[in-house]
Amino acid sequence: MHIDGSWFKDEYGRTLLLRGVCLGGSSKVPTRPDGATHHLEGFFDHRNVSFVGRPFPLEEADEHFRRLKHWGFTFLRFLVTWEAIEHAGPGIYDQDYLEYVTEVAARAGQYGIRLFIDPHQDAWSRFTGGDGAPGWTLEAAGMQLENLVESGAAVVHNQAPLPFPRMLWPSNNMRLGAATMYTLFFGGNDFAPRTRVDGEPVQEYLQRHYIQSIRELAVRLSHLDNVAGYDTLNEPYPGYVGWRDLTRPDAQVWKGVLPSPLQAMALGEGATFDLPVWDHGLLGRRSTGRRTVNPRGVRLWREDRACVWRDNGVWEMGADGRPHLLRPAHFTHFQGRRVDFDADYLKPFAMRFAGQIQRADPRAMIFFEGTPSHHVPAFRPGEIPNLVNTSHWYDGLTLFTKHFHGPFNADYRTLRPVFGSRSVRHMFASQLADMRRWSEEKMGGAPTLIGEFGIPFDLDGKRAFHNGNFKVQAAALDASFRALEANLLGCTLWNYTADNDNRWGDQWNEEDLSIFSRDQQTDSNDVHSGGRALSAAVRPYAVCTAGEPLHMAFERSGRLFRFTFRHDPGVTAPTEIYVPDFHYGAGVQVHVSDGDWQYRPETQTLVYRHTLQQPVHELILRPGRG
Repeated sequence: MHIDGSWFKDEYGRTLLLRGVCLGGSSKVPTRPDGATHHLEGFFDHRNVSFVGRPFPLEEADEHFRRLKHWGFTFLRFLVTWEAIEHAGPGIYDQDYLEYVTEVAARAGQYGIRLFIDPHQDAWSRFTGGDGAPGWTLEAAGMQLENLVESGAAVVHNQAPLPFPRMLWPSNNMRLGAATMYTLFFGGNDFAPRTRVDGEPVQEYLQRHYIQSIRELAVRLSHLDNVAGYDTLNEPYPGYVGWRDLTRPDAQVWKGVLPSPLQAMALGEGATFDLPVWDHGLLGRRSTGRRTVNPRGVRLWREDRACVWRDNGVWEMGADGRPHLLRPAHFTHFQGRRVDFDADYLKPFAMRFAGQIQRADPRAMIFFEGTPSHHVPAFRPGEIPNLVNTSHWYDGLTLFTKHFHGPFNADYRTLRPVFGSRSVRHMFASQLADMRRWSEEKMGGAPTLIGEFGIPFDLDGKRAFHNGNFKVQAAALDASFRALEANLLGCTLWNYTADNDNRWGDQWNEEDLSIFSRDQQTDSNDVHSGGRALSAAVRPYAVCTAGEPLHMAFERSGRLFRFTFRHDPGVTAPTEIYVPDFHYGAGVQVHVSDGDWQYRPETQTLVYRHTLQQPVHELILRPGRG
């Protein structure tokens, strides 16, 4: 597989539409001890863990790869974490885990499944309410892990009252723990010049260890042809970089208690505040009460360390016992100019990462994303060889409310409501078209692959788990797939979790977006058993096209598939369409504009050979004998 302009191509010159899943949701947490986020036992013993067995035990690999191949998901975004590789301490790599990942990747190749490695993180680490970085990174910055929650620096599932509020975890991106670490990682040289680890600038220390850990894996995998490349870092948040008013809170989602950065810094030094509790609904944010934060005056920082931001002159505790801001523009300006997170910090990091990884594996593609529904930095052609835009996109209203609103939604670009099913479909397609256009105009024509999209399966209070009816979930997922198909975009669906269950979902912060669950599996010999909303997830698509795809659409209700393409005279290999037996098990009727075709039900493949008499060709599939 290689990149040709804005398309992926195979060795015959055919255009590839890549379709797969993110594997898997529970790869964010250890297997030993059981790191599902509702477990507290052993949580703080962060150096003595193992991620071997994520995304599944090796003895289950054949089962899951066979299922994914049958469902047409042959391009995987394979999750690893920095913690999984380097949890024992700086420069100490878990060799057993590296060997395990190598074996799983090789096994995927035996099924004709390609993948790229996703070094995943959310909200920096498990200890700040997410996943990703080892615990020792926070300790290197001077934090005491046991005090993150009480000092208000993080909300962590295993230390929060149940039921855990839905989609509370993203608020951790704006809390002191994660926001500080993001800022140090991307911009420590400019914003925390006094902060060093063993004499080394903190930004250099963190980035060097992170990149080297992924490079260790890249060296191991460089011999595997089915490993296409490496993501730079999942959903990189700016932390405090660019935060304009440090006296006011801000959040992607207003959930729980949200101190301003100045209040958060003071809380970390042992202050106590009475603050509003927020909730986010259809009509925006609202205060639902107040709560006293850090009533015992616990310090986040070790006894021998001051707050990083106090030490770097951002604020000070006044004689009146209240925090005072000394440098209001500390995170918005550097050396007299306004900073731009994407251009000044994220892009240089990505280029450094790409250089190191491509030295280990020169053929590796670099998959790059920003925060969800946000453009990535601009790149000149060739600035990063083999660059791919893997932006994330979600139906945010369904994701955050855990309810599918059908013909009503809201456009995150304008914050305006959208009414009517056709208007919602157009809005979804338009949002994705924006991402593709950005790649073409601002990233040197790089291809676009939507690295994450998906829907929660625990909609409406987990109703489907009780009645077995996933029609609402299928409708929600179908709406996303139709928008992707309208833009001829490849994608990796979030997600497939091998140990998903109805109680704890994907084993992480009560998220439940897996299209597979053991609790829905009734027959281990049935490849479709355990699948959820498969009528939407498993759908026909053009796997490889002897030319340029022009139009592709699947109408789920009538199982009608249409595909149009313009042939490339230099490509002699046939076009291949994935024809899932889930929809066409009783047979398929095929109409083609010209040429001839052969249906191979044993591989769920339609092989089409066009003629040269006309430039554009059409295929139509319907269920039934034909």
